[in-house]
Amino acid sequence: MKVFFDLLWFFKQEKKAYLTGVFILIFVAILQLLPPKAIGLIVDEIKNGTLTPAILTKWLVALIVVGLLMYVSRYYWRIMIFGSAVKLSRQLRDRLYMHFTNMSASFYQKKRTGDLMAHATNDLQAIQLTAGSGVLTFVDSIATGGFVILAMATTISWKLTLISLIPMPLMAFFTNLYGSILHKRFHKAQEAFSSLNDKTQESITGVKVIKTFGQEQEDIESFRKQSQDVVDKNIAVARIDSLFDPTISIIIGISFFLALTFGAKFVLNGELTIGQLISFTTYLGLLVWPMLAFGWLFNIMERGRASYDRINSLFAEKAEIYDRKDAINIVPSGDIEYAIKTFTYPNEDEPMLKDIFFTLKRGETIGIVGKTGAGKTTLLKLFVREFEGYDGEIRFGGKSLQTYKIESLRKAIGYVPQDHFLFSATVGENIAFTDPNAPAEAIERAAKVAHIHDDILQFTEGYETVVGERGVSLSGGQKQRIAIARALMIDPEVLILDDSLSAVDAKTEEAILSALKENRKGKTTIITAHRLSAIQHADLILVLDEGRIIQRGTHEELMDEDGWYKEMYLRQQLEELVEHGG
Repeated sequence: MKVFFDLLWFFKQEKKAYLTGVFILIFVAILQLLPPKAIGLIVDEIKNGTLTPAILTKWLVALIVVGLLMYVSRYYWRIMIFGSAVKLSRQLRDRLYMHFTNMSASFYQKKRTGDLMAHATNDLQAIQLTAGSGVLTFVDSIATGGFVILAMATTISWKLTLISLIPMPLMAFFTNLYGSILHKRFHKAQEAFSSLNDKTQESITGVKVIKTFGQEQEDIESFRKQSQDVVDKNIAVARIDSLFDPTISIIIGISFFLALTFGAKFVLNGELTIGQLISFTTYLGLLVWPMLAFGWLFNIMERGRASYDRINSLFAEKAEIYDRKDAINIVPSGDIEYAIKTFTYPNEDEPMLKDIFFTLKRGETIGIVGKTGAGKTTLLKLFVREFEGYDGEIRFGGKSLQTYKIESLRKAIGYVPQDHFLFSATVGENIAFTDPNAPAEAIERAAKVAHIHDDILQFTEGYETVVGERGVSLSGGQKQRIAIARALMIDPEVLILDDSLSAVDAKTEEAILSALKENRKGKTTIITAHRLSAIQHADLILVLDEGRIIQRGTHEELMDEDGWYKEMYLRQQLEELVEHGG
């Protein structure tokens, strides 16, 4: 019953629909009492030889009317109760999706995509079933069972009713026992399905890598094992689930045995008529559904409770990055100032950044270079507020980043990350992602600056070409340039290119950088790169090593001093010379 209390907020919200549905269910339960009573009376009329065509016609008409009323009533309670359950599913799905979009990057480091998908599908279905079939089964079993027992006790024999109900405490004991075991096993089954879901999503996403290394059989075997684990855990659920019906059937069988044994005795003693005994056994037959439904109810409730607990555990996760109460809704602009003593990722011991101090004037370009893992991307993630908790401050336009609302801050930033994610949509739709109603001219203008326009014209459908999920049909360089065009669509105050030119050749890189310089006068640009030619034009270059700034200055200044930058630049120049046959 706990899950119904957990969902009380929704039942209150949809109380009109649920109360109407419950009222109609009770009405149907009362109507069901008439046919057994009519059968008993007709049998007694036959036995006494007093049945006339008029009496038979009267009862037949009554039964037809009852049948029609039940037909219409069942149609409407389904709309009321099942319709409300669908609303609950939609409401939770919307809330869950909004929760996902509001969560910080650290949340997605801890959670697996397949697991989150399982929450949004299987768990929501189980909760919807609880709010629909669960409510129906609860009300119907109680109402039908209660009215039938009341009719048996008041209109036929209270003694025979008590005798027939003697086995009922046994049913209550076993269904409660099965329900608690079912809850634990279903929770494990859902977790197994989440793992399988995650495995499937990961394998499909990485199918190119799997095929390249010839790991198809190993991946299939891994999938088979996880699939078998899902089957095993669901069979464990089914083993308990399958105990409900046999247990209830045995108890109902005992009730029938007691009813017929003692009922026959009461008939012989003159306490009951044959018609009354037939009515009683017919009523007892009507109790079969409430009894079976009661077992099914435990199944539904325990599944729903396990799923609701899993969903609530997600909702309990708090976003680490959020707006302050006094945050201002202004798109920032101006100088960027970093003053960070240390920054350490959550659950890590060693600081990722140390003593990061620099100022970038509005309209300038900064290049950030260093070895892999030096902290370049981390520096950018702090600026877009993917992570916080650093010792120090980052100022934008003279104000701390936390002064601005997150949405306002990110409106000022065009971020092209290392992982160039493209949606399964057309090229034009991917570029216009931030402004779906942008005219074709604006899309083409951004594509030209990113030097992808000519490539797009060579595609089968031009800008209407569907790129496939994650841009599977494009080369790495094409994906990078489409991602750059997408960032340029908002004409950001700050453009961040996080190693976003690594997949293009030197000539294309130079053309893109020249176009950006021409089209972004007065706007700030931040570039991280491994190829130093991408940042040699920058107004300021920072060299990071193990999270510290070990060199800073312009290209010319850094080439005048011995250090990592000069050594790496000369090495890359030599490599390029060798590649061209020098």
